[in-house]
Amino acid sequence: MFVAGFFATVAFDLLGQIISPGLGFSRLSPHGLARSLLGSLGLPNGDFAGYFVHFYLVGLIGYPVGWLFVFRPIWHRIAGQTNWLLPSAIYGFGLWVFAIGGITSVAGLPFFLNFTGITWVALVGHVLYGVVLVATLRVIDRP
Repeated sequence: MFVAGFFATVAFDLLGQIISPGLGFSRLSPHGLARSLLGSLGLPNGDFAGYFVHFYLVGLIGYPVGWLFVFRPIWHRIAGQTNWLLPSAIYGFGLWVFAIGGITSVAGLPFFLNFTGITWVALVGHVLYGVVLVATLRVIDRP
């Protein structure tokens, strides 16, 4: 789980902080969102806290747990055994709705960040996260 979360988070950050701005699109700042959330909750919100929440709590633990113990079992119950790509992309889309639609509002930021460029880069990044997460889990689970 942690290995898959690591590779998925690295893919997300590579896209959002290097590839996207290199192509002229927005740069993602997920640790900034985490800092805003922590600050809105009255918790310490320095750089370390933002990176810790983004990388460790969310990327390595939270989102992989959500896939393994929440989304995947529900998907299997509803759709049965299907190809892994579609549910992983849908899971990534759900992460985007949760993070950019929900967490931003709780953190006191505009809903979906006012649908600016960062919103769409975050959509691609979260879908990429879901796909890399599940692909890595599948490679690890191979007999």
